[in-house]
Amino acid sequence: MKRTKILATIGPSSEKKETIKELILAGANLFRLNFSHGSYEYHKNVLNNIREASKELGIVVGIMQDISGPKVRIGEIKETFNLNSGDKITFVPNEIVGYKESSNSYVVSINYPNILAKVQVDEFIYLYDGAIRAKVVETTPNLVAVVENHGILSSKKGVNFPNTAINIDVITKKDEKDIAWGVENKVDFFAISFVQNKQDMLHARELIGSYDGKLIAKIEKFDAVENIDEILDVSDGIMVARGDLGIEVPYFEVPIIQKMLIKKANERGLPVITATQMLLSMTQNERATRAEVSDVANAVLDGTDVVMLSEESAIGVNPVNVVETMSSIIEQMETIYPFAKQESMKQYDASEMIQASATKLADDIEAKGILALTSSGASAIKMARYRAKTPIYAFSRNEETLGKLTICWGIFPIATIKGEHKHNMYTTLLETMDKLGILDKDGSYVATIGHPIRTIGSTNTINILGKNEIEYYLSSK
Repeated sequence: MKRTKILATIGPSSEKKETIKELILAGANLFRLNFSHGSYEYHKNVLNNIREASKELGIVVGIMQDISGPKVRIGEIKETFNLNSGDKITFVPNEIVGYKESSNSYVVSINYPNILAKVQVDEFIYLYDGAIRAKVVETTPNLVAVVENHGILSSKKGVNFPNTAINIDVITKKDEKDIAWGVENKVDFFAISFVQNKQDMLHARELIGSYDGKLIAKIEKFDAVENIDEILDVSDGIMVARGDLGIEVPYFEVPIIQKMLIKKANERGLPVITATQMLLSMTQNERATRAEVSDVANAVLDGTDVVMLSEESAIGVNPVNVVETMSSIIEQMETIYPFAKQESMKQYDASEMIQASATKLADDIEAKGILALTSSGASAIKMARYRAKTPIYAFSRNEETLGKLTICWGIFPIATIKGEHKHNMYTTLLETMDKLGILDKDGSYVATIGHPIRTIGSTNTINILGKNEIEYYLSSK
């Protein structure tokens, strides 16, 4: 039973309900809808397939809507540019169709022309998502950069400004409509792209309004790394989006930044996703490279809550095989995982002390599981922070709460539980586990519950349910 979760991107290779069911059985815990592609009708069909697959299997899975954000791109160009070191590219502020001006000079535009005025001489511009590097030599009247390596450039390719604080609106008009769609369709998570600071996340919070969707900040810009503490203050989790991040910062710094981001998120008890090219070769191949296996393994040992698949599961030749491979790597690494962090994680209030105590107690008595009855999910999330050896089985009054726990390390959302009294709730809880075939009637369980019941944040009671208690509750309906 793996503790680290898998987030699989849905695409043409994995959109059918039967394939989604296979992915869930292979180890996928939540699914990503990439709103850089596809229509609302397409995403609605995928959403329905995920929910139907989840219901038919009786396994709770989460749904993440990845908001595309303001991707900076080259405009249209007349023909593909075959660029060489020493060639000049002139960026003009007006929208044009790019063209070749002479044998070694090219003229282009970008879709966010206001950025050009913020770029300084000697700063760098990366084209085609980092494949082409150019150094700025002039900024007036147009911006001129000299290419420093060979590359081929075509229309609409991505542009990065790793030295420039571009200060553009992270949430576009399209994103606002997409977020409204996500609220209407009750997705569990909203991944906000190209976050720069806490204001970007506060803006996203305003857009979801009273809906209790969880906001995940994608850390993929250099200024997001610099502002990580304030971003964590206002986010429900983060994603280490290593694609653009590897362009925005020196590539050799990415592993250090990844470890730093995971550590900071772990300390705050916020879920963290490690993303981009984890098993990329499996988009076309049946086997992962040894380097990819090590990449996934190190992310698990670093303490990530989730590892993510992009192209591998969206357009890959065998998405189920990819999830099975990732699950196998996780399971193997968790045999040497540094569990039990109750002593190393600081507790800031009485609630956190209760969660730490529950996880330590469960580990010490070698309990079969921690049974967390939680209204909002907060108590279960706090438990996950301590990385107990004992699995956490979560139950809630609210079905929506269960979906939002799929992103958290070591938490297994099971079912909704109704009732007004602890006795009835324990009876229903144990009966549910028994029907699902996951109850060990001879084992001990540590259960946490709040009084008064139905009060968010009230978890204040720890019970040990041994063989006798389990028999009592199961026979007292």
